[in-house]
Amino acid sequence: MKGGRRFKFSALVVVGDKKGRVGVALGKAAEVADAIRRGGELARNKMQAVSLKDVTIPHEVYSTFGGAKILLRPASPGTGIIAGKTVRAVLESAGVKDILTKSLGSKNAANVVKATLNGLLSLRTRENIYQARGLEIKKVATPKAPEALPA
Repeated sequence: MKGGRRFKFSALVVVGDKKGRVGVALGKAAEVADAIRRGGELARNKMQAVSLKDVTIPHEVYSTFGGAKILLRPASPGTGIIAGKTVRAVLESAGVKDILTKSLGSKNAANVVKATLNGLLSLRTRENIYQARGLEIKKVATPKAPEALPA
């Protein structure tokens, strides 16, 4: 517009079912509410499954996207989510409850979220790896406690 400015708003939206599925999208529009709504719709359509081990992750992972670098480590039960607000949003919506994280490099929210999502998508459980290799998981027999002898 002559003499004025045309503003455009962008909203980075993270959605998840807290059961191992998470989606991320960037919605852009002339109004803030429209940008959020649009981002939410896109994120719901882009939801992807993440491999979890109970309420933590199966193994440590280091992931990058652009200048953002993220380190995700599994934690023992009761630890909680030790993370910044952008990483926390992705992890909570994925259903992770116990994890240790460290954000290194860039603080750009979009790149940090994408690096976190890349890290979560690169996780693989033991079952997935064995299945891909065509192997069977050997079940270890647990020793039984000796029965009490009659006196």
